Amino acid sequence: MLDEQWNAIIHCDSSCDGQFFYAVKTTGIFCRPSCKSREPKKDNVLVFMTVDAAIEAGFRACKRCRPDQFRWPAEELVHRTKEYIEAHYSEPLTLGGISKALHINQYHLHHVFKRMAGLTPAEYLLHKRLTEAKELLEDTDLNVTEVAVSVGFISASHFSTVFRKQFGQSPSVYRSWIQNSNVSKGV
Repeated sequence: MLDEQWNAIIHCDSSCDGQFFYAVKTTGIFCRPSCKSREPKKDNVLVFMTVDAAIEAGFRACKRCRPDQFRWPAEELVHRTKEYIEAHYSEPLTLGGISKALHINQYHLHHVFKRMAGLTPAEYLLHKRLTEAKELLEDTDLNVTEVAVSVGFISASHFSTVFRKQFGQSPSVYRSWIQNSNVSKGV
């Protein structure tokens, strides 16, 4: 272990997070350098460059600093979450599934996303599905059930209920209204 690494550990230096991880032989736990756990004895500390190396050596992740979970800056986390939802909105998604895919705690994800985006990941997912459904109703001849399934709703009745609640009309009425608007515009 280098002196710089030891200093980072005893001073809980977050600037070294991700550069290395340290494990304590007596506890069997590995941590980030910034972990606020009790200062270990230097003789009991091993340094690992990756999470996988620490796990392969038989150590388990600290429950306080969660070294096995990636930490993105808030803006990056929101961006990655939106990207994931946009790529997978037609699949059955849950907060737990999204957080697992992003290797982040689901409660942290929910909290940060809500604070930064102004809505929850579930609300963002619903918005994405409804936006895509409107486009399909406008641009395709798919029936309401096909639209519902293709944007990730489990049933047409649930889709219709959510659509009506959001837009004040059923998907069928919306489609008719759009078609009549296009006819009157000469489109």
